[in-house]
Amino acid sequence: MDFFSGMVLRWYEENRRDLPWRNTTDPYLIWISEIILQQTRVAQGLEYFLRFTARFPTIRSLAEAEEDEVMKYWQGLGYYSRARNLHVAARDLMDRFGGSFPRSYEDVRSLKGIGVYTAAAICSFAWRLPYAVVDGNVYRVLSRVFGVETPIDTHEGQKYFAELASSLLDRGRPDLYNQAIMDFGAVQCVPKSPNCLFCPLRDKCVAYREGRIEQLPVKAGKTVVKPRYFNYLHIHCGEKCLLSRRSAKDIWQNLYEFPLIETEQDMEWEELVKEKRFIDLFQHSPDFKLCKQYPVFKHVLSHRIIFARFYEIELPEFTPVFSSYLEISSSDLESYAVSRLMAWYLEKLNKEI
Repeated sequence: MDFFSGMVLRWYEENRRDLPWRNTTDPYLIWISEIILQQTRVAQGLEYFLRFTARFPTIRSLAEAEEDEVMKYWQGLGYYSRARNLHVAARDLMDRFGGSFPRSYEDVRSLKGIGVYTAAAICSFAWRLPYAVVDGNVYRVLSRVFGVETPIDTHEGQKYFAELASSLLDRGRPDLYNQAIMDFGAVQCVPKSPNCLFCPLRDKCVAYREGRIEQLPVKAGKTVVKPRYFNYLHIHCGEKCLLSRRSAKDIWQNLYEFPLIETEQDMEWEELVKEKRFIDLFQHSPDFKLCKQYPVFKHVLSHRIIFARFYEIELPEFTPVFSSYLEISSSDLESYAVSRLMAWYLEKLNKEI
């Protein structure tokens, strides 16, 4: 296995990508980049990183911000719990460490939302501490090169790959090595149809030799994706409309949305108006007018598929039944942090105006 780190580092010298978080040892900027890149590709994540760090350039600026604003700057990235964790951790850094990142792995690991991978990335990139990163790219590279069939989504697999990654780490250059192996997986050893002909590790790769590139890495089981059915009511009266804030321990917690009726199955308008929740909502507004309805929209999340319908409804006035909702000016909608699904609808709406 002595060949591995040297070959990956030589590949990196020739193929490294010039990225802003690669040109800094600031643990704060490294932290933000790693959290963003956990859920999006570099091409999409770069814009979010630049925008987020321009508004929140320091731990203090993030800690002192209101959660609504943090969520607004995170809008479109998804996995909003990660933005909330960033905010909580920034305040924790102010309280416990005086607004600076601690230099020990254990202290970094103790921060909200920072797992084994992120702590290793921060510590190795910022201070060159000898901790090996293991992300999806690393799992893929190691499983293919060494022909590892242990499922990566099991405790046994995670332990095995962590030990293997640590044994391969170039302890003299942990920062460069970690960046190199992640880039190698992102650019060279990609999930589908990698260009093995020009891979420097081809002659050493067990998966290439045995024709098992597409079979590795192995996962023990697939995530069960469950459907949910959302019916959004875009209710407006003149220049005002209604919003609610999701507060339950559910997807999109603390984000804003139009009044929602969730049903057990997809429903057309004729069925929805017979639902008790709809009848209760409009019991004192018999003169409501359906202005427009949109076809069902399929929105795919990691563990859910949302089938959403949007209905634009006009009222002559807001009755007391709607007092639990936030009444805002329609022109202010852009100021509120919303899910990607809501953002899609608002974008569509703006194009029609």
